[in-house]
Amino acid sequence: MDLLEALRSLRRLLSADLFPLAIGDVEADRRALTELTGQLDDYLLPRLLTLDAPLLAVVGGSTGAGKSTLVNSLVGADVSEPGVLRPTTLAPTLAVSPDDTAWFMSLEVLPGLPRVTGSSGDPGTLRVVPVPTLAPGLALLDAPDIDSVVTANRTLATQLLAAADLWLFVTTAARYADEVPWSFLRSARERSAALAIILDRVPPDAVDPVSADLRRLLEENGLAGTPLFTVPEAVLLSEDGRLPEGSVEPIVSWLAGLAASSQARADVVRQTLAGALDSLATRVPALATAVERQREGADRLAEIVSSAYSGGMATFDEGMRDGSLLRGEVMARWQDFIGTGDLMRSLESRVGWLRDRVSALFTGRQAPQAKLRVALESGVASLIRGAADGAAERALEGWTAAPGGRDLLERAGALRAAKLGRASSGLDYDDVVRGWQAYVLDLVRQEGASRRTTARVASFGVNGAGLLLMLAVFASTGGLTGIEVGIAGGTSVLSQKVLEAIFGDQAVRTLTAMARDDLRARVKGLLDEEAARFTELLEGVSVSADTAPALLAAERAVRDHQSELPGGERPEALSPEPPLTPEAGSPEPSPRTEAGSPEPPPRTEAASPEPPPRTAPAESPPRTAPVESPPGTAPAEPPPRVAPADDVSGVREGE
Repeated sequence: MDLLEALRSLRRLLSADLFPLAIGDVEADRRALTELTGQLDDYLLPRLLTLDAPLLAVVGGSTGAGKSTLVNSLVGADVSEPGVLRPTTLAPTLAVSPDDTAWFMSLEVLPGLPRVTGSSGDPGTLRVVPVPTLAPGLALLDAPDIDSVVTANRTLATQLLAAADLWLFVTTAARYADEVPWSFLRSARERSAALAIILDRVPPDAVDPVSADLRRLLEENGLAGTPLFTVPEAVLLSEDGRLPEGSVEPIVSWLAGLAASSQARADVVRQTLAGALDSLATRVPALATAVERQREGADRLAEIVSSAYSGGMATFDEGMRDGSLLRGEVMARWQDFIGTGDLMRSLESRVGWLRDRVSALFTGRQAPQAKLRVALESGVASLIRGAADGAAERALEGWTAAPGGRDLLERAGALRAAKLGRASSGLDYDDVVRGWQAYVLDLVRQEGASRRTTARVASFGVNGAGLLLMLAVFASTGGLTGIEVGIAGGTSVLSQKVLEAIFGDQAVRTLTAMARDDLRARVKGLLDEEAARFTELLEGVSVSADTAPALLAAERAVRDHQSELPGGERPEALSPEPPLTPEAGSPEPSPRTEAGSPEPPPRTEAASPEPPPRTAPAESPPRTAPVESPPGTAPAEPPPRVAPADDVSGVREGE
């Protein structure tokens, strides 16, 4: 596996729906996933495949910063339409050299944006405009506002900046301290993206203090040394007019130097690539943590359902043990067979007489026997239904209170969610009980097949003996009081005594346990079907337990192969050639002038167009704040490569 394949493996893992449940700050998690997959698709993978492709410089910034006017002025052509209405840029416009048109019209870069040509483009497309005055090697993209009122525009602006080799971040004297731009600048710092800042629309008398304050903020936020260009405020002759050539000449020369130098372009690409790869070490583990949170949330929802229906089973078991089933209709039907007084007087000494009497009752009075069986069937069915209703109610309440549960229920629809709170109306509980009764009768037939018990079973009949066995299953009298205890207890004991007389005490215990276990198994199967109404909602949203570890392993693989990045060791400081920064407040500096030109870092390879002579340049150690310069000149600055640093408070909110 090489670096490219390691990134592809990571990208495949990110293709799944990793955040289906509304757990935690899921919207932020989904945005992070979208941004990462977008950067892989739009930048890392295509750029690794074609390291020598032209640079993509994205011009981004806040609303009203003058980006479109600036782009038109930089390329010397009306490629982007400025205006006073917001948002101005509906479709991003890419100004390219005619020699680079084929590359940018292909889907190797920004593959998710359809290409269009012509005077305008629809939202969601990328408008490509060849500009004869642009030198090959670098293209300028006018991006939508990062703080646009249109959500899609903000999302697209973020996507385009993540796909850039070089950020040209535009702000103004009125908005340079707003928080929204600084959130993007911190992102550039954290990802070590190649960055230059253009301070636009600066009143001439405010150039020095505003530039100084912006440099202070850059230093406090870990961006010391970032190239800073100042564009003084100018009166345009028309709404679509361009800035004076002198105002933008330093930027034009700086960009032209980048386009002309293959080494400078390679340095920018390596800096941004390496920074993007470095960022995976924090972004992927953060996603893996969020994915694990999703898995735990889905497991918790499943546990709620399992616990609720386990409770339903416990409710049914208690109903079998406490003797409550033998009250009401079942007790009344039993009394139809045997008078209460005779029953209680005969339990201890006249079991044989009672057996004979019960035998007569079962063989001679079919209607009371049938009524008792129906009453027992109805009582057991009601017990099952009550257990199922209670379990459904508890499961619904648990999901409503649990993270992710309410969202799942809302997606299921109000009608379906309401039905989940009760047992299914279509379930035939009586059919479950009848199946159990048939099983009990089969047990009696099988046990009565031996020669010793055949005659005894025949004296009562299979149905009669089977009915006694069913009553014996509900043997306890817990929960009953007063006369009910005596009657229900007598019913159970009588059933037990008669059955022992027929089959023997050991056989009766075995038969009773088998009958009870079969009924429990049937009820559990029914409750499992009921629980499936909830768990099937989880089938499409559960995250595999292997996903988070796989993401971490994929990130480690990328890190292990990052040394394969072409170009050798990443330089400590990268500066596009020629590294010019205009003098603060100088509206018309000539290209590559002495004032404001930061000293390029030492190179081991031949550098392209040599910068003009300089006087005793201030030497800046790598990744440090700029060296102070005398008033009236821009400080000598290291190039845009900066070391990540913690955010420093002190950024002013928008004024």
